[in-house]
Amino acid sequence: MPTAILVRHGRSTANADGVLAGWSPGVALDATGRAQATALAARLSALPLAVVVSSPLQRCQETVRPLLDTRPDLTLRTDDRIGECHYGDWTGRKLSELAEEPLWATVQRHPSAAVFPGEHGESMRAMQARAVDAVREWNATVEAEHGPDALYLLCSHGDIIKALAADALGMHLDLFQRIGTDPCSVTVIRYTPHRPFLLRLGDTGDLSPLVPREPQVEGAPHDAVVGGSTGAP
Repeated sequence: MPTAILVRHGRSTANADGVLAGWSPGVALDATGRAQATALAARLSALPLAVVVSSPLQRCQETVRPLLDTRPDLTLRTDDRIGECHYGDWTGRKLSELAEEPLWATVQRHPSAAVFPGEHGESMRAMQARAVDAVREWNATVEAEHGPDALYLLCSHGDIIKALAADALGMHLDLFQRIGTDPCSVTVIRYTPHRPFLLRLGDTGDLSPLVPREPQVEGAPHDAVVGGSTGAP
């Protein structure tokens, strides 16, 4: 099955201002975020990406634009299911204010019970479920079109990527706040018929070891390496 490269969008104007952007329109990358996106394109340049999928939100689309500009072989596909959590009435508010809300403690300590207030508020369980469903469907699509060893990229948001990493690790959603993903960081999950492998988490360094290579050990490609991976040859 394919390997999913999950990219959190670069730093946005809302990140810089300490605001929970959610699905607010017009939230763009700031100068730091644009520089991060340019650097990301260089980091990904050696990878044979099959597909680029993005959240529909502007900050994600801007993050992958430098990559697409240098890779005419790639086209952008959009999927609402990897869009940001619907934070309801919390959307657009300062994080410093939200930290005083009773729900904040639930989001931090028992997120599987958290439902954001308001007509458009979403539960964190629903957020994770839709994101996992999206990745599983993209895995099948990418494998059918490009083969089981394909690499593809999904550009999404912090809570979405943390929820996907927790799912890959077999962690309960209540533990997902232990995971961190910085702006424009890369989290990589290799999916197999029996289990996912978390290859990178919030990575900001060299990605060249992700280029597919011939198997270096005996056993099925979905087996874990006994004693630990030997790393890049």
